[in-house]
Amino acid sequence: MIIVMRADVEPQDVDSVKSKIQELGLEVYESKGINYHIIGLIGDTSHVDDESFKTMRGVEKVIHVQEPFKRASRVFHPENSVINVNGTSIGGEKLAVIAGPCSVESKAQITEIAVEVKKAGAGFLRGGAFKPRTSPYSFQGLKEEGLEYLKYAKEITQLPIVVELMSADKLELFEEHVDVIQIGARNMQNFDLLRAVGQTRKPVLLKRGLSATIEEFLTAAEYILAGGNENVILCERGIRTFETYTRNTLDISAVPVIKKLSHLPVIVDPSHASGIWWMVEPLAMAAIAVGADGLMIEVHNDPKNALCDGNQSITPENFRHLMDRIKDLAKIQNRKI
Repeated sequence: MIIVMRADVEPQDVDSVKSKIQELGLEVYESKGINYHIIGLIGDTSHVDDESFKTMRGVEKVIHVQEPFKRASRVFHPENSVINVNGTSIGGEKLAVIAGPCSVESKAQITEIAVEVKKAGAGFLRGGAFKPRTSPYSFQGLKEEGLEYLKYAKEITQLPIVVELMSADKLELFEEHVDVIQIGARNMQNFDLLRAVGQTRKPVLLKRGLSATIEEFLTAAEYILAGGNENVILCERGIRTFETYTRNTLDISAVPVIKKLSHLPVIVDPSHASGIWWMVEPLAMAAIAVGADGLMIEVHNDPKNALCDGNQSITPENFRHLMDRIKDLAKIQNRKI
């Protein structure tokens, strides 16, 4: 439930509404913009009498929110959220491009790729240090050593780093050394982990689960927001369908749907969506065309010998070509890069 206050509402009238909400044992969510002032009721509102709020001074109307996600809803927060990451933004007018290898393999490898993607125009460096793999015999990442290499690459390029967190016991380490904490598709509904990152104020990039509906995706984001962390970025990375040609099926329609339902920024990962390097560019272009706020691209300097996901990684040369095309498309979309 949300309460829409009048444009000329007095501060004391707002305080009266908020006090009444708290007396009902509910949590207050307040959102103010240039032309709106909204107060949300968080919790079980089934026992709340609408009329008792409608007659209060300064109240314009009361609206029921049917979705299970509240803080993530555009009804609660009409304006697009822009997430600040060390002076660089995700959301808003500027397109965010996150690029780097699936896995950090060596200090030289991640540094070389970081320099190349920075030169091409990427704003963030990604790299897996702790890798969730389907097979227990696959490369699991360099772990803490890999994180140290990422930090070194950051020092060289000044690119904020995006790293996947697999378990809450590493959260303190990530809070200290990582700029954006990624929650992978397999952990989208790991609710204990979502609650844990909800207690931080670090930006969190949440990937959509392999078989998750859009509502389930946004409700997972709600766990993070409910903990008080409003710095959430959503990532569409393809879902599992009957099609076997591609690794997953990119749900391109999810981008405008989420943008309609939620204020949170949405980026697209065409690398995991396709699993095929030559499909990355056309899918990336499609993502920007439908309104995505950015991209996550896997780039490797030697894809054929990559320890992880070489088939879906593009070379630095192909990444430069992609960035040139995105810059042209961004102008048409009135976006910057």
